[in-house]
Amino acid sequence: MQALPVSALVAFVKSVLEANDALWDLWIVGEVSNYSRSRLGHRYFTLKDENAVIACVLFRNDMPDAELRNGERVFAHGRVTVFEGRGQLQFICDFVRPEGVGLEAARLEELRRRLEREGLFDASRKRRPPRFPRRIGVVTSPTGAAIRDIERVLRHRWPLAELVLAPAFVQGDRAVPNLLAALQDLARVKGLDVAIVARGGGATEDLAAFNDERIARAIYAFPVPVVTGLGHERDQTIADLVADVTAPTPSAAVERCTPDVREVWATIARLERAMRSDAAQIIARDLRAVRHAADRLRARAPRLEALASAVAHRARDLREQIQERCARERSAVEAAAARLEAMDPRAVLRRGYAVVEREDGRRRPVTSVRHVRGGDRLAVSVSDGAFWAEVR
Repeated sequence: MQALPVSALVAFVKSVLEANDALWDLWIVGEVSNYSRSRLGHRYFTLKDENAVIACVLFRNDMPDAELRNGERVFAHGRVTVFEGRGQLQFICDFVRPEGVGLEAARLEELRRRLEREGLFDASRKRRPPRFPRRIGVVTSPTGAAIRDIERVLRHRWPLAELVLAPAFVQGDRAVPNLLAALQDLARVKGLDVAIVARGGGATEDLAAFNDERIARAIYAFPVPVVTGLGHERDQTIADLVADVTAPTPSAAVERCTPDVREVWATIARLERAMRSDAAQIIARDLRAVRHAADRLRARAPRLEALASAVAHRARDLREQIQERCARERSAVEAAAARLEAMDPRAVLRRGYAVVEREDGRRRPVTSVRHVRGGDRLAVSVSDGAFWAEVR
């Protein structure tokens, strides 16, 4: 049997420890003792409890302003290794917080700091939702208040957009895998312009899924801009920090990523007035310039009356060309406005049509007589309101 050098044994033990993934992401709690700070800014100390002690180091690049006190009980995050020079088990910290803040709060702050260092919160990478989205994805509960609020706001604010729902649990033990699967499904939808991750109000504890690192990285990697509306105005989650746009509620999330159709109409009208005004000013300015030139020619060269007549004729032609161009532009604007009005669902209702929906917990449109039975209660929407009906 061959004897091993001490260094070989220590190196072997270190390699075994560092090969264990479970020892790379640990939280421990204990009392600080033997605290010191080196000339280079590294912090050395031990953490102990009633039965054991372990040497710890917090390097200067990790939490450079953190100061510890002997006798203080702390939570520490880091990994286990072996300091080969002494053959000593060592805990390399990257985050330390007093025990009084609570483990969950410490975990959340450590995750926030780590993701921030990686650049997931950088404002420079935030993307703007498109100005006129055609297809909007939504990740939320299919039975919650959030989806009803989103549908209601979208119907009145920007009815031209299509809503694509990716259903998921938004709280509880199954929320994180559900949300991840929903985001993955939504990422494969073709033509998606923007995505909303939403949930209604509730207790702060219900937001746990949106503070999960996996959800944060899924939002960061999502192919189109993501807007969060988590219904907790005072609580900012990790998901909010990673998202491209953050809104306080699901309804506000829709407003952040869609225009108001009434404002679009007002803009079209304002542009039309501005075009008319600009065209009139251009015509008047050019006419003044032509007349001034003609007057100068007549004053300086009386024999050039024929030339002045030609210039006046050219001025009339120019005015007619400008008027024709203005007419073409006005026709184009009116045609665009007509197309937009034709796409408005309310225009169909004004022509005498109606929308018939079943009232069975969630309103669903009736598109066939096979969808109803005798005694069913229906909601009928017309151009100026809605009323109930019953199938006989």
